Amino acid sequence: MKIPINEEAPVKSHSAIVINAPTEKVWQILTKINDWPTWQSEVTESNLKEELKEGVEFRWKAGGLSFTSQIHTVEPNIKFGWTGKTFGASAIHNWFFKDEGAKTTVYVDESLQGMLPKIFKRYFQKNLDNGVQKNLMELKIASEK
Repeated sequence: MKIPINEEAPVKSHSAIVINAPTEKVWQILTKINDWPTWQSEVTESNLKEELKEGVEFRWKAGGLSFTSQIHTVEPNIKFGWTGKTFGASAIHNWFFKDEGAKTTVYVDESLQGMLPKIFKRYFQKNLDNGVQKNLMELKIASEK
């Protein structure tokens, strides 16, 4: 990863899921950022105006919050990552793909830092853990269709 998660951040989450679909399909679903609202229940808008590449910004809304993100890693079918900012917090979100033939194991690491995660650590930790699990499950459902 070009930018690893912040291991010193007050809030961090790590998780994984096995998806019964080839890595190429899972990668395509996750990296088509403009399609996020079609399979992620919390995402109401997503807007990537350029091609998917490192350094490109995109904007999106989820859970009533607006985010500005920048892609930091694009290694097709292997790694995908971005940073994000919203009021009072910033995040580093990294995805890793392990090709297992007809299956893919997807690993996620995310860190949250900033004033709000520091002050309300327990609340943000619970929300991040639940959000990561929900994202993985929704990616699995979309990929296995």
